[in-house]
Amino acid sequence: MSINVNNVIVAGNLTRDPDLRYTANGTAVGAFVLAVNRKYLVNGEQKEEVSFVKVTVWGKQAENCGEYLQKGSAVLVEGRIKQDRWEDESGSKKEKTGVTANRVHFVGKPKGARQQGDNEGELEEIPF
Repeated sequence: MSINVNNVIVAGNLTRDPDLRYTANGTAVGAFVLAVNRKYLVNGEQKEEVSFVKVTVWGKQAENCGEYLQKGSAVLVEGRIKQDRWEDESGSKKEKTGVTANRVHFVGKPKGARQQGDNEGELEEIPF
């Protein structure tokens, strides 16, 4: 019996503004990197590790990400793991693993949205 499942859910904060481009046929493609923090205890001492996950998003969702997200924005991404493999000019084998998004859920306020009393650049901390 063979079973294949490729679903991933990851939540974090953008490390920089999203990159939005268009293919030759006009399809939007966006890319951003999420910093995903993990806190844990070792012998009673709190430790933290950060993983950086490259996310690719297509179509209208890519355009929405480009318009409404910025460095520091909190998002939850549902998608699939995608691994690219290639050889460089010298013949060395390379590979890169990332997430291709099916859905990007915006968490918090959209880019540019401010309410009275907000401090510029502050993000609301939202637990996942």
